Amino acid sequence: MVAKKVSSRLHTIIKSAFVAALLPIMLIYIVVAKPDYKIINGTAHIFLPVANAVGDFFTWPIRAGGNLIRNIRDISNLKQENEELRTRLDMALATKNECDVALLENQRLSRELDLKRNIDYETVIADVIIDNTAINHGTFLIDRGTSDGVKQGMVVVSFDNTMVGTVMDTGVHYSRVRALNDSDTNIAVRVAGSDVYGFLRGNGSASPTIGFFNDTQFQGGAGIKLLTSSISGVLPPGIFVGTMQNKTDVDVLSPRDLSSVMVLKFNVNQENYK
Repeated sequence: MVAKKVSSRLHTIIKSAFVAALLPIMLIYIVVAKPDYKIINGTAHIFLPVANAVGDFFTWPIRAGGNLIRNIRDISNLKQENEELRTRLDMALATKNECDVALLENQRLSRELDLKRNIDYETVIADVIIDNTAINHGTFLIDRGTSDGVKQGMVVVSFDNTMVGTVMDTGVHYSRVRALNDSDTNIAVRVAGSDVYGFLRGNGSASPTIGFFNDTQFQGGAGIKLLTSSISGVLPPGIFVGTMQNKTDVDVLSPRDLSSVMVLKFNVNQENYK
């Protein structure tokens, strides 16, 4: 009984499929061989949906393949665009690195040009005759005094324009100089090639210490050059002071290493130097 029902349903499905397959053929025959427009118009609402359904059924693999090809082409284009963007990103990063290197080089050159600034002052050459370095103090005597135009507060430098100290007091033919490592030394300085200012303080050791105050974000380090600053209205600007050994200690020139020095004759009563 069940087998007969299944056979009957299968027979019905086959007949329906056969009729559906014949419908487009009949439509084509009527349109081409015997174009009876009454029949065409009367059966159009039946034939056309069936023809469209049959056409869609037989052409879906082609349409699916076309969609797949388009998707593959889109993915390929995306990959190509992604590669181009990566190439441009690499070029941009390389350009940024070059700019960073150029900026660092520019900063280095600025510091070097800052250090090479000419100090245009009249000078007095003097010999170091006595080194009075003691615990927490560092002073020395030179053989020039008021008769040579030396005054209290003038700066003493080496022959390569490196600061050695400042004149403490003077006699007619002699002057006493406070070295940079003296515990009473406290001079305004500036980081070469920048606008970072601080104070160099002597501590009696071979290496004075530095404290920065106008830029809390600045981190000192080995190799940084320091110049005199005029912000305190005491020293002329631009004289090389020393090189930082680390974040706090500064390597300065010791009078023990010198036999002769120069005294820079500038107006010690001038409040600010440009």
